[in-house]
Amino acid sequence: MRPTAKQLWKPPIGLLELGILNATQLHPMKTRETRGTCDPYCVAKYGHKWVRTRTVVDSLKPRFNEQYTWDVYDHATVLTIGVFDNCQLVEKGSGSNGGNKDVKIGKVRIRLSTLQTGRIYTNSYPLLVLHNSGVKKMGEIHLAIRFSVTSMLNTMYIYSKPLLPKMHYVLPLPIIQQELLRHQAVQIVAARLSRMEPPLRREVVEYMSDAHSHLWSMRRSKANFFRLMAVFSGLFAVWKWFNDVCAWKNPVTTILVHILFVMLVCFPELILPTVFLYMFLIGVWNYRFRPRYPPHMNTKISHVEAVHPDELDEEFVTYPTSRSPEIVRMRYDRLRSVAGRIQTVVGDIATQGERLLLLLTWRDPRATAMFLVFCLCAAMVLYVTPFQIIAAVCGFYYMRHPRFRHKLPSAPLNFFRRLPARTDSLL
Repeated sequence: MRPTAKQLWKPPIGLLELGILNATQLHPMKTRETRGTCDPYCVAKYGHKWVRTRTVVDSLKPRFNEQYTWDVYDHATVLTIGVFDNCQLVEKGSGSNGGNKDVKIGKVRIRLSTLQTGRIYTNSYPLLVLHNSGVKKMGEIHLAIRFSVTSMLNTMYIYSKPLLPKMHYVLPLPIIQQELLRHQAVQIVAARLSRMEPPLRREVVEYMSDAHSHLWSMRRSKANFFRLMAVFSGLFAVWKWFNDVCAWKNPVTTILVHILFVMLVCFPELILPTVFLYMFLIGVWNYRFRPRYPPHMNTKISHVEAVHPDELDEEFVTYPTSRSPEIVRMRYDRLRSVAGRIQTVVGDIATQGERLLLLLTWRDPRATAMFLVFCLCAAMVLYVTPFQIIAAVCGFYYMRHPRFRHKLPSAPLNFFRRLPARTDSLL
């Protein structure tokens, strides 16, 4: 995002070059002389600049061979290329006035930060569109992309700069106002581009700008949930591995972990260097498996392979809804069940937090008195005992052999679960 006044613009850090070569295997979008055909054209958007190719009439394998360039001021941005079927062409002898909406064939998003500097990427990208009946591959588009920079130091320096102008952080806008401004911006851009030659219609601008991405979608909610689970999958895997170590499933691994733990306890100054060295080695190892090409639309991440047809119909319905009261009631009940589970999880998290906060407020006088006595004893012990000994005792106790464990919860956990919360005050 840049200031409106050109005098405040900073010099670009690089140049983005896009070559729209051709499209193949396009799905027929209309019928002409008893055969399926298509009148495709491409639209590319980066920053404030929109470009449109010419329309290739009556072709399922159009060749565009057009090249465009953009000045790049921040490489943490996205280039969007969309393919549409021109429905404004008026045939001779037909009574059509060309007022039909242009049909979307698919789009591709490419983030500039995923591109190597100076390399030319010449790849074919699938054109995927989500319909009421499911996801469909409408064809492929062949693109050539190159991102070049003027100075690598300036490009590295951009990483430390804020994404938005200063006033966005000094006087931040509420979320509701941001959504309203985003909607108005799409309308203004659509009105301006409709006066271009050739013009860009409103449905094209809305599709390229993801104007309806903020609306409710069960499919998108599930996709975001699985994305969140994938983020924490590594943490869950480490936790499972550590539980296996504590259970002595592999005695050799457990003994090695004990030795490493003793070394870190005796030399705590090695903890942070070890962590950073470990992350460095992981990054070097993953360099072999780095992506060779820019990522494209992923049907698995989008959760469209196993989505229910009714969820797709709910996603594409107009707002406000135009479905029958029975369908609306069924979807409302389903949404209530999902929201009920979310409400339960949020309530459980709030309960655990309230137990911690109310521990020192004498809500439960006996529990608070016991905790204060424990704090006093712990403070006296920690004052006279070296930290290494305390850490070693706690670590060895937690990783003790299963023979010295029992299946019942520990005393501290039982004490914590008996603490009061504010759930009793809820209506």
